[in-house]
Amino acid sequence: MSENWIEVCAAGDIDREDVIRFDCGERTFALYRTADDQYFATDGLCTHRRVHLAGGFVMGHIIECPKHNGRFDFTTGQAQGAPACVDLQTHPVKLEAGKVFLKVG
Repeated sequence: MSENWIEVCAAGDIDREDVIRFDCGERTFALYRTADDQYFATDGLCTHRRVHLAGGFVMGHIIECPKHNGRFDFTTGQAQGAPACVDLQTHPVKLEAGKVFLKVG
């Protein structure tokens, strides 16, 4: 698959310290907005039990999975708490003209 930037949403569609789900083809992503308006993206499913992270709780730079409370640093993808022990894949995000774009490839 070639690398493409895909428009996900308007920047304001993601609340501060929150996460949304974005599906592209057969892939699911989670997009995050920090309290200081930085945007990040990871794979959308927890590496522990494949639960959608968009239903989770954001605290600072941590996403907590809604199923078993595994935690990840969404800025790096690093697993931060059991039962999650496999890191998430992160993906580039950019803002242009008030829109959030995700690089998939």
